[in-house]
Amino acid sequence: MKNIPTPHIGAVEGQIAKTVLMPGDPLRAKYIAETYLEDVKCFNTVRNMLGFTGTYKGREISVMGGGMGMPSVGIYSYELFNFYDVDRIIRIGSAGALQDNVKVRDVVIGMGACTDSNYASQYRLPGTYAPIADFKLLRKAVETAEKQGTNVVVGNVLSADVFYNDYAKTNDLWRGMNVLCVEMEAAALYMNAARAGKQALCLLTISDHIYTGESLSAEERQLSFQEMMEIALELGE
Repeated sequence: MKNIPTPHIGAVEGQIAKTVLMPGDPLRAKYIAETYLEDVKCFNTVRNMLGFTGTYKGREISVMGGGMGMPSVGIYSYELFNFYDVDRIIRIGSAGALQDNVKVRDVVIGMGACTDSNYASQYRLPGTYAPIADFKLLRKAVETAEKQGTNVVVGNVLSADVFYNDYAKTNDLWRGMNVLCVEMEAAALYMNAARAGKQALCLLTISDHIYTGESLSAEERQLSFQEMMEIALELGE
């Protein structure tokens, strides 16, 4: 493999599995590795963006933090897809609900990812690109959730560049287009996957509701997303 280790990932050839689960928080990556994987080995500590590889039900799988925002997940997913020959990345994160039928602790599967980012400009496309999930991964995630009895909502999510938006009515506009929730990474991940000819999916646990004010604590966000994690773990090959 060329260009490895990279400036951001310290792994060498063979240390990263073909399937990578990618929470934003590196401590969540550590929790998943310690809780669900066997024969775990740490492959990255660069910038404390922890990465681990182990086995789950006999299948090799890796888990690594991706950071916050599209520039961060864009770097890590690009290097994993293009330098480490990873085949699929499943983002597992938190999101803020926009719709009344999406509740705190629900799992949302991002079929598509709207964005206010300029990320797609690098491709110089003669129009507006619509970032979407890999259908095979999406279908398997829905089937796994149904077997678990987990309530999932499938649809459009918003990958926002701005957490503290100066325009107070921004969320109302996206809500009016039936966007389910807002997060900050899926669109870049989907674009990187498409450009590399790889697979990507975004699974989100609703950590807060923008309109009701209900929310989970930081500790709950890190440790209590078991249903989402268990769906993601079944997507490895």
